[in-house]
Amino acid sequence: MFEVNVEINNSLISNYIKQRLDEKINDILFTCDIDQMSKRTCMSKSFLENEFLRDPRMKLLERRKEKGKRFWFYEESKEVMKQIMDEW
Repeated sequence: MFEVNVEINNSLISNYIKQRLDEKINDILFTCDIDQMSKRTCMSKSFLENEFLRDPRMKLLERRKEKGKRFWFYEESKEVMKQIMDEW
């Protein structure tokens, strides 16, 4: 009889799963709203408003009908947010 021992690194597995999920979500996500943006960045809505959404670069990406819900293109807004954070 053979004995096989397998060591599992839960942290590596968890990180791998998270990375794969993020890749799939990125493939699916076309636009996001402030709720989704807040959830994905772990930042409050008020912080997003004050630090990101008032920036002219983010204003260019904002889409909304008159008095309607605001949306941003996901990939583009992510890149602009990185630029803003690099300027801090």
